[in-house]
Amino acid sequence: MKVAIIYNKDITGVINTLGMQNREFYKEEQVKRVANCLEKAGHNVSILDGNMYIIERLQNFMPRTIEGEQMGMVFNMAYGIQGESRYTHIPSMLEMLGIPYVGSNPSGHALALDKVMTKIIWQSKGLPTPDFWVFNSPNDDLSGVKFPVIVKPKMESVSFGLKVVYNEEDLRESINFVVTEFQQQALVEQFIRGREFCVGLLGNTPIEAFPVLEIDLEGNPDGIQTVTDKKEKPKQKICPANISPELSDEMIKYSIEAFKALELRDFARVDIRLDENGKIYLLEINSMASLGATGSYPTAAKVAGYDFSKLVNKMLDVASVRYFSNSLMTELPEEKNKSLSFNSRVRSFLRSRQQNSEALLKKMVNIDTHVRNIEGVNECASLIRNELSQLGFAHEVFPQYEVGNMMYFSNSFGEDVDYLILMPIDDFQKLDQHENFSETEHRLYGTGVWESKAGVMACISALQSLRFTKQIRKTKIGIVLITDNAISGKFSRKLIREKAMKAKTVLSLHGGGLEDTVVTSRSGSALFSYNLKLMDNTQAENVTNISQLYFKTLASIIDLSKNNPENVIAPYESEFKSNIFKVHAYGTSKISIRFNSEEEFKQLESKIKKMITLPKVRKKDCQVQLEGGVSRPPMECNNASSALFKRIKSVGRSIDTRIQVEHRWSSSDICSIDKNIAKIDGLGPIGGFDKQKSEFILRHSLVDRALLLSLILGEK
Repeated sequence: MKVAIIYNKDITGVINTLGMQNREFYKEEQVKRVANCLEKAGHNVSILDGNMYIIERLQNFMPRTIEGEQMGMVFNMAYGIQGESRYTHIPSMLEMLGIPYVGSNPSGHALALDKVMTKIIWQSKGLPTPDFWVFNSPNDDLSGVKFPVIVKPKMESVSFGLKVVYNEEDLRESINFVVTEFQQQALVEQFIRGREFCVGLLGNTPIEAFPVLEIDLEGNPDGIQTVTDKKEKPKQKICPANISPELSDEMIKYSIEAFKALELRDFARVDIRLDENGKIYLLEINSMASLGATGSYPTAAKVAGYDFSKLVNKMLDVASVRYFSNSLMTELPEEKNKSLSFNSRVRSFLRSRQQNSEALLKKMVNIDTHVRNIEGVNECASLIRNELSQLGFAHEVFPQYEVGNMMYFSNSFGEDVDYLILMPIDDFQKLDQHENFSETEHRLYGTGVWESKAGVMACISALQSLRFTKQIRKTKIGIVLITDNAISGKFSRKLIREKAMKAKTVLSLHGGGLEDTVVTSRSGSALFSYNLKLMDNTQAENVTNISQLYFKTLASIIDLSKNNPENVIAPYESEFKSNIFKVHAYGTSKISIRFNSEEEFKQLESKIKKMITLPKVRKKDCQVQLEGGVSRPPMECNNASSALFKRIKSVGRSIDTRIQVEHRWSSSDICSIDKNIAKIDGLGPIGGFDKQKSEFILRHSLVDRALLLSLILGEK
């Protein structure tokens, strides 16, 4: 299943800073620990920042499901950025988007975060909770307060602003601190001298309670645990608590009733005080119980039999049952047995190296690899050669003098290969148009990043993962590094054909489409140059006649693709010069044709030639030329390619990636290969061009496509 972990990192990702600012955040390493646990269970995980860009991030990672597909879920670890009821912000957005998530709904979070409303509801249900007062200002009438009391913000957690006071002067000072520092009402609660406990809850029907945990106050009945204690020197925890079974059962009973009273879901932690006479008081309930390493919730869960991995996956599972009435739980490896599935091992390896992969991708993108920039192309090729050499690939160089040198890499020279991988690295952007590498949280930009270089990086990462899992020698792999893709493979097509004839399967690394597509067919390309020149300059009216003939013929050629979905005809670099005084006229136009079958193209070519054939009366007046022809044949989807796509789609399904078919109207290096060979293109990371025509990939797809390639190559 696709699982998006949402937490808060960039709190500047808002339109305005307004209202109460959140002080409660998960550290990045804690979030990554949760991600690793979910990945070990086979889930496809992405970590997303929950600010104003979260909708776009979710759309990129978790697109709309097609009928019959498994929905993805959000593992919500976002405490919110600002404002009241901040726990509710991400759940409310997810409700609107129609995305399932782990944890309570917005109303449950709102009630649990509002300590006053929580206590009012509990009192109405007959649940024991300390007496309380609510104040807006230190100048309010405090005559009804019975000391000692504990003062806290009305809508904060993690013990922010917590203080025990014993007199009216200190109380007014504490109220003033809460109102000014937290911009909210101060909750003043009867302080219960005694011991402190908590009960962790997990599930819905039934609700499972972990063993009661005691916070060790070291025998001090006036002791409390402040936010400083939790962050800097957490108090010791005793679990199971040293209390009678009857008292433990009563605490659990009250906790479950408190959970139900607020209509919470999936998990929570209830905080309890036990007075010196043995009476139970419910203090508050945390609907976003912390998963921090030293937290009470995971500590009690471990005593209940859930190590951290099992706890995290169980939390996802209870939410899945609530939404879908089916369990996601898989048998996780015991802590002593680290044997993981191949998928999980590869995914964890790729995620751990993502920063290194992006750094190498940045180097490649920042090199100008215009097809005629031989030095730049060779520099990029050298980077790739170094990476592949470390993986045990030998190489052969095919020198070129008009473009960069082509190379062939293989881990089984002199033999046929299971897979031939086509690795284009050149582009058609000249230096003045080259865009260097740049990044946002969810996109990577730069010239060639989608067309070629991210695909190269995904392939290198996939091969590194196969070496890590000791699978790289089990598959025979050949790689053709192509340096002339931008000029229709003028020099490489012969090499590609030769190597392809010794391969069972051919894969190409151009970028995939935004709908998680791979390319199963491509159009062929043809280029023509149409030229017409006036020869008879004796009469000015000949200029008019030749002008009409030129434009009429050009329009007729373009009309050949009208209402024909199999062909596209487009003129470019057209120019017509004429002068009625000097009696001169000359027209030239380059014509690009995309076609999906060779037979169809032959018919088009025949029609075009007939159109430009001059009538006998015109042959003396002017001269016409048509030059050019097929640059690349089409890549048609044969039976072998269809079978290969089904296998790739099945692999994608195993890692919760929806692979779809795409026909691409541009031609490519893979078009040069024999019709009968199994081949798929577009296996690079997904992306395209944005509205500003900047080339990009979706950041998470660098890992996703590397994983897909790893499993394809490792499976043979």
